[in-house]
Parts: sequence; structure tokens; C-alpha cells
Amino acid sequence: MQPTRLTRIWQATQRLLLLLIGTLISALAFSVFQEPYDLAAGGVSGIGLIVAHFTGWSVSIFYFVTNLPLLVLGFFYLGRWRFLVKTVVAVFIFSAAVALFDAYLPSYTERWPLTDNVLLSAIYAGLVGGIGGGLIYAAGATLGGTGIIGRVLQRQTGMPISQLYLFVDGGIIVAAALVFGWKIALYAMLTLLLGGIATDYVLEGPSRSRTAFIITNKPHALIQAFDQQLGRGASYWEATGGYKGEHRTVVMCAIYRPQVNELKAIVAQIDPGAFVSIGMTQQVLGAGFTKMSG
Repeated sequence: MQPTRLTRIWQATQRLLLLLIGTLISALAFSVFQEPYDLAAGGVSGIGLIVAHFTGWSVSIFYFVTNLPLLVLGFFYLGRWRFLVKTVVAVFIFSAAVALFDAYLPSYTERWPLTDNVLLSAIYAGLVGGIGGGLIYAAGATLGGTGIIGRVLQRQTGMPISQLYLFVDGGIIVAAALVFGWKIALYAMLTLLLGGIATDYVLEGPSRSRTAFIITNKPHALIQAFDQQLGRGASYWEATGGYKGEHRTVVMCAIYRPQVNELKAIVAQIDPGAFVSIGMTQQVLGAGFTKMSG
């Protein structure tokens, strides 16, 4: 069923709110935790800290101006208007928010300081900034910058995007080490790593689910027990053993983490000779789990 016009408007409004909130959170993390200690944890903002050290230029203005040619690059290689509109909004809000925070927050942080510890600042810069980044990605946008370069290079070279981000952001951190010292660079690396973890957590959530694969001779009895005792459906298919060539059945069942022991007890009772493999699953979408949304 096609979504109604009202539904599409509501979904677009939700994405816009996510983009706005995520960008403000990212800007706040940068202004409060990164900028005071020159934690150049990659990205155009990291380059801006290095440039500001030598020139005194505003990081917010440098960030906005540097992103303009990158946005043009992204327009031609990463989706044209669909890519450009959201990213332009994110870049503009981030630049404006950093400028405002830099202008007005110091008077409050001097009166009510959050922390003067570089390690704590590095940790919270990564965690808070990563939360903001996750909300921005959930809205279908990016903060531009070196992310555009990485994605364009990935399309042109076929290299894994994680490696490209490592090279680009790692190079910026090394440059920051030569300017601010290796100790600050190590803190910046911590910020970068924690930011990635926090972003993934926001996008995918905690791993609450498990997927069980059971190789058995009693598939129907197991499936019936899973349905009655766990409230979970299952799928099955025929398989052939690689060693003896025996024909058996593979049953797959997605469950929540607290149900693992119950599932093992059911299998042990019905088919003690079964082979069971239970793996961590990041997300399960559909009936009985998280509802899918567009």
C-alpha cells in the first residue's frame, strides 16, 4: 500500500527534526569538548582547528567555505539534488551553530565549567558527537566534509569505505600531531573511535536479538515447540552433511536474547542429537520484532 500524502509529509518532518537535532548536538560536542583542546579528530572540522591555529580563522567559517566545493563534487557523484539538499542544510546548521556556541557558550562554561580534563573531553566529544552523527545519518543526510571525499573515492576505486575513512581521517590526525603534539593526537584518535561506536549504536541500537540455526532430524516438532513456547516462527530447508553426506534439515529461528536458554532447553528435550549454532544479530525487522518503516 502506497503511503498517503499526509504520511509522506509526516515522515519528511520527522527526518527534518532528526537532522536539526543531530546537527545541533554535533555542533555542541565540537564547541564544548573538541575545540577548547584542539582535538582534531578528522574531518573538515579537524582541518579547521589546524588552520585556525596558524591563521586565527573561525572554524565555523572555514568549515562552511571548504564544504562548498565538496558539495559540488557530491552533487555530481552522490545523488545530485537528493544528496545536496539535506547535506547543505546540515552543513549550514552546523556552521551557524558552532559560530553561535563559540560566541555565547564560553561565558556560561566559565561560570559553570563542565570539565577541564582532556581525557573526559575526548570521551564525551566522541560519544556526544557520535550520537549527533547517528541522528544525522538516520535522517538520510551527512555533515559533508571528508565523508564526501571518502564516498566519491569509494565509488571510483572500489576500496572499502572504512579504509578510505581511516586514511583520510588518520592523515588529519597525524597532521594534528605535528601541530599540537602526539598526546593531543592520541586523545583525538579516541574521540574518532568513540564517535564511530556511538553513531553505530544510534543507527542500529543495542544487539537484543539472536539467530539460531539448528541442524536436526525433527524440524516440525521443533518449529511447533518454538511457536507454542517461545511465540516465535521459524523457517527450514533441507541440507546435506559435508562429511557423511547425510540428509538433514536446517531450522532457523530469530529470538530475543533472554529466550536463548529456553530455545536450547527445547532443542535438548526434543532432539538431543541436534547441532545448534546461535549468533548475535544486530536487528530483526518484521512481525514479532521491530516494525519496519520507510
